[in-house]
Amino acid sequence: MEEAYQVHSKTSDSSTAVGIVFAFLLVFAAIYLGGNPTGFVDIRSILIVLLGTFAITVACFSFSDMMHSFKATFFTIFYRFENFSQAAVNAIRISDIARSKGFLELDKYEDLTRHNAFLQNGIEMIVDHIDIDEIERVLELEVASMAHRHAKSTAVLRKAAEISPAMGLIGTLIGLVQMLGNLEDTSTIGPAMAVALLTTFYGAVMSYMIFLPLASKLERNTKDELLIAEIYMQTIKSIGRRESPRKLEMIINSILPPIERVDYYELKKGAKKGKKEK
Repeated sequence: MEEAYQVHSKTSDSSTAVGIVFAFLLVFAAIYLGGNPTGFVDIRSILIVLLGTFAITVACFSFSDMMHSFKATFFTIFYRFENFSQAAVNAIRISDIARSKGFLELDKYEDLTRHNAFLQNGIEMIVDHIDIDEIERVLELEVASMAHRHAKSTAVLRKAAEISPAMGLIGTLIGLVQMLGNLEDTSTIGPAMAVALLTTFYGAVMSYMIFLPLASKLERNTKDELLIAEIYMQTIKSIGRRESPRKLEMIINSILPPIERVDYYELKKGAKKGKKEK
């Protein structure tokens, strides 16, 4: 197998974790340099915003939706992605093998499919002689199910992003009411004002530094995964209908961004030429 087009690995994307951590470091640095960092810690404000946001978000969805959202959020932070052009080359290579050696031989090339459960499932159905129309229906349902799950998880994150500033506002109102109700006791003004301001601060931090970035990244990851799935869907359909790999290359390039388009057979020629020169 030529190294030039042996492409079936996934790469970790740590930009989400790095971005969020760096943003928090900037906020902590500003608090520390301003003096009295302990003044930004208030248990009452944390209870109102953190637990209040969780409770109202649960009320909007279900415990099952919340669990799926937590799982999707974890994989968003530690996302492993497959490059579009690498996936395209990998797909065309699989089609080329099926065309030249027969699709039953694909069982011997599990290293090209095991990185992606969607692709592996489709190839296994082809090897098992399942009708291509039935395979297509199954895979389309799988894609729709994935899109639905991710959309629900994104909705949970965006709802939490809406609720957290509102809980901060509620905490602000509680603090102001407590402060105005005890103006004769000057010792209560400071703590009440702290609750009023810190709940707004916590709500803004949770919304704009946690929930919204995660929701945006999950949406982007969903689009990327759907495009990868479409590449492999076209590959499975092409193999099942015994179409030319060159036709598959044209189809895949038509759905890829221009910068990601590939020329598999030129790459293959280059790999063979380099091998001969060695």
